[in-house]
Amino acid sequence: MSSDPRVQPKPTSDQITITSALHQALADAMEADPKVLVLGEDVADPEGGGAGRVTKGLSTRFGEMRVRTTPISEQAIIGAAIGASLAGYKPVAEIMLMNFTAVAMDMIFNHAAKLRYMSGGQTHVPIVIRTMTGAGFSTAGQHADFLEAWFAHAAGLKVVAPSTAADAYGLLRSAIDDPDPVIFIENLPLYWVPSLRPEKGHRVPLGKARIAAEGHDVTIVTYSGMVARSLTAAKALAEQGVSAEIIDLRTISPWDQETVLTSVAKTGRCVIVHEAVGPFGAGAEIAAFLSERCFGKLKAPVRRVTAPFTPVPFTKPLESAFIPSPERIADAAVALVKGMH
Repeated sequence: MSSDPRVQPKPTSDQITITSALHQALADAMEADPKVLVLGEDVADPEGGGAGRVTKGLSTRFGEMRVRTTPISEQAIIGAAIGASLAGYKPVAEIMLMNFTAVAMDMIFNHAAKLRYMSGGQTHVPIVIRTMTGAGFSTAGQHADFLEAWFAHAAGLKVVAPSTAADAYGLLRSAIDDPDPVIFIENLPLYWVPSLRPEKGHRVPLGKARIAAEGHDVTIVTYSGMVARSLTAAKALAEQGVSAEIIDLRTISPWDQETVLTSVAKTGRCVIVHEAVGPFGAGAEIAAFLSERCFGKLKAPVRRVTAPFTPVPFTKPLESAFIPSPERIADAAVALVKGMH
């Protein structure tokens, strides 16, 4: 794979890009259930088919009553999605970039996340909020933050972040099926990366991780765009005689504690990798949990490899330094295995 995320190999006949997988998941869900709606800025065909062209063709196929282009108002998008869900629909709301969810935080945190609880379980809010983010295209500090910790901290929300086309399809289908609100995080640099084509109807259960690579010396827990970088690090580690097990969480909240615990109990070491900044991040929660549950089994302290505590830089050299690299991941793993922590 090229170091430039904009340069990607073309899919083979048994492969598909994440953008195509997301499009197919939406099309299949809308075909299967007339209650599934899509709404967001520019999502209909006359306006171009949404960010990344994921929704391109859907309004032509299903009509602009079910694929609705909205005004440029994130609060209105989420408010309309919540209202439609209370009337029996299953809206998929697109917030073009994850930073823009900040505009709709009242709707997401005080309404979508809490209505089921505040109604004593009588009201469900089956909405999916699709949003895109990720450094690598010099979109800078207001367009590329990973903010998953904000949403994982809110009781009542599920948070999903796929790393492959099959998982993007399967997780989106499961998110649409779910009776509760789901934050669906798409990584921009992964959009055009080809991987295995999913079967129609494929589902990936929410809250279930996958073991992307097996190993016995150290566990690397990660998700989204950092999965590929961790797999690259694992190859470098193998050359140094270190066997790394890579766990792709897929769902950040609720995260798969059992799979991670089993792996860390086996290896005795854990490195947590995410693109978001380190302080108060998802990795901190996982590290605290492992320190409590695996204290007697850990051979070394849990380590985190994250972005520094700064806004995403604009210039390419600084942006490249901001994103956790395979070299940083491998160095952290080697330090744990060889006792250099």
